[in-house]
Amino acid sequence: MSWNDLLADNDERALPWLGGRMIFDRARRWKIRGALPPELGWHRFAVSGGRDARWVGPDALDPDFERGREAVRGYLVGDRMIADHAAVRVEPRAVFEQTEQVWLAEPGLDRFARALAVRRADDRLIYVRQEFPQGPELEVLEAWQDREDSLDDIPGVTPALQLAFLWLTHQRAAEEARAAEAAMMAELEAEERARVAEQRRLQQIYSAAERHARERRALARRDFGTAAKAALAVSGAELLDHRDNVRRGEKVVQFRFKRRRFECVAHAETLRIIDAGVCLINHATGERGDDRFTLESLPAVIDEAMRRGVLHVFRRV
Repeated sequence: MSWNDLLADNDERALPWLGGRMIFDRARRWKIRGALPPELGWHRFAVSGGRDARWVGPDALDPDFERGREAVRGYLVGDRMIADHAAVRVEPRAVFEQTEQVWLAEPGLDRFARALAVRRADDRLIYVRQEFPQGPELEVLEAWQDREDSLDDIPGVTPALQLAFLWLTHQRAAEEARAAEAAMMAELEAEERARVAEQRRLQQIYSAAERHARERRALARRDFGTAAKAALAVSGAELLDHRDNVRRGEKVVQFRFKRRRFECVAHAETLRIIDAGVCLINHATGERGDDRFTLESLPAVIDEAMRRGVLHVFRRV
């Protein structure tokens, strides 16, 4: 048998794949030819005596994977390992730099779970299994659930376990802060949407009111009585009678509002008030405000004066 025959022989191995086209097994490495696995995890590869490998399919963790490799034990927090042998500094700002990412960790592990990971040839830690607790983990978990600030009352807490407690405490605080900020932003966005919707609704009402007002003024040129009736109805008033005023282009309008009768003089085409029949004088300036209103708005002004007890009627019906 020649060396070419030996190199051609294929072997299949279960190895962790973390993306890319390289796979590692102790001191060996191969380049994946052809299709890549669909997701990160343990997969079976056909490896040759050379440098090429081919993906065969998904597989489970190799129970012999840790043999002959550097093992790291510690507390697994999410996908970060706090190693037992680490030179732990219990400082909030130094938490992240004292951890190391662990790949392919088993889902659903308890908080403060101990784990064993092994170092691959490219220096990455690969999760292998969960380890037995050392003793105080349950009490530390209860302290975390009770939102305790310190573990001083719990005996046997190692620096690594204390750092895991600190990590999870700060992680929870950060998550709650993000949730509170998200809730506040959602509330602000909801208020903004409501404001925009209300603004759009009012704009639609205003546009409709403007359109109806234009229609009433066009109608007033042909049928003043019908236009005046519609205009007064906007504020809940009832047209009683109307007649030409002594001045050309003016109409004397009599209407009922809040069970009282009123009389005013309005422009025959624009429906703008010429004489409101009630006091609309600014006593500070002596300026009359009659012509600021129309048949649509005059009853609302009268209603405000009634509620404030300052209504003074000049024209009597």
